[in-house]
Amino acid sequence: MKRRLARSLRSAILIVLAVGIAWLGGLIWFGAGMPRQAGERTSRTDAIVVLTGGAERLAEGGRLLNSGSAGWLFVSGVNIGVAKPAVLRIAGIKKPRLIGSVVLGYRARNTRQNAQETSQWLKARGFTSIRLVTANYHMRRATLEFRRVLPRTRIVTHPVFPQPVNPGPWWRNLTALFVVAGEYNKYLAALLGGGEPLY
Repeated sequence: MKRRLARSLRSAILIVLAVGIAWLGGLIWFGAGMPRQAGERTSRTDAIVVLTGGAERLAEGGRLLNSGSAGWLFVSGVNIGVAKPAVLRIAGIKKPRLIGSVVLGYRARNTRQNAQETSQWLKARGFTSIRLVTANYHMRRATLEFRRVLPRTRIVTHPVFPQPVNPGPWWRNLTALFVVAGEYNKYLAALLGGGEPLY
């Protein structure tokens, strides 16, 4: 009985170690694959799509619209209490002719819903290309979810680099490590088709 219990315990420990090593290896792969610089900047798309979650994303989306990278800016996942003037201010959009080109989506509460909300908006307008703006650590999961619902849409990825998860040695910063590890877990859930926590 004791030998059987010891064998079972050893097997359980080995399984936990194997899972832990596999998870750590995946985290290293995930971190190494995060964008280290902004993507292709020159091609024009039908719309710029910003996923809420940081002022850097909105500011970059506004800069892209101001520069003529696309004719429309769609901001997905806006909090219901945030009015358009506040978004325009953060995005730095002041030209009257561009104000009408900014559309806010209020229904999405996670990345999967961002993709669904954006898909409905794009299809209603017949758009076939977007420039997707989100954080570098979020880009892999965002692209996965968007390509699932928009398989025929050209997606130009355009990461921003919020602190502390910048292109440098993010693993040396405890906060950045927790952010990337949490995002890696969400990516695994999305990859397996499961739900993701709201944020």
